Amino acid sequence: MRAVRTIRRVRVWSRTPANAQRFADTSPVPVEVMATPQAAVAGADLICTTTASRQPILEGAWIAPGAHINAVGACFAATRELDTPAVACARLIVDRKESTLNESGDFLFARADGAITDDHILGELGDLLLGHVTARRSSDEVTLFKSLGIAIEDLAAAHYIYTQAIAQNVGVSVPLGP
Repeated sequence: MRAVRTIRRVRVWSRTPANAQRFADTSPVPVEVMATPQAAVAGADLICTTTASRQPILEGAWIAPGAHINAVGACFAATRELDTPAVACARLIVDRKESTLNESGDFLFARADGAITDDHILGELGDLLLGHVTARRSSDEVTLFKSLGIAIEDLAAAHYIYTQAIAQNVGVSVPLGP
C-alpha cells in the first residue's frame, strides 16, 4: 500500500493487545494501537482485515465514504471478517471469482442474507489492472478487494523478497534438493 499511497497514520487493533503492540513496535511507520476495531477504522481511507475470524470484526456502519478495504483473512466458507452491510456497500474486486463463489465466507454470508448476488463481483484483480472493470466511479464509493490467495500472489511475494535479499546481501541460502 505504501507503494501507491502516502501513509500518514496507521492504527491497528487485535484481539490480543500484545500482538498489536508487537506489530506497532516493529513497523517501519508509526503505528497507534487501538482498543476496538471501530476505533481503528474510524475515518480510515484504507482498511485491512487480516484475521481468521469466524465472526465479523468490521461493520459496514463504521466504513467512511471513499474507503478502500483489503480483506485478506477469513479464507474459508465458514469464516468472515466483514458483516453483510460492509460487503454490500462496496464495489467488489476479487483475486479469483471461482474461489470467491465457493470459499469466501465474507461473500457467501452476504449472498445468503440476500444482500448481494453473484453479480456483485465486478471482476478479478487482473480485470481491474487491464482496465476491463472500474473499481471506483466516484470519490465517495467504498471499494473492496477480497483476496483468498492464489499461487501467483505467493510467487510474486517470494520473488520480491528474494530480489530484496540479494540486493541487500542479507538472508541465508537454504538448499532445496539433495
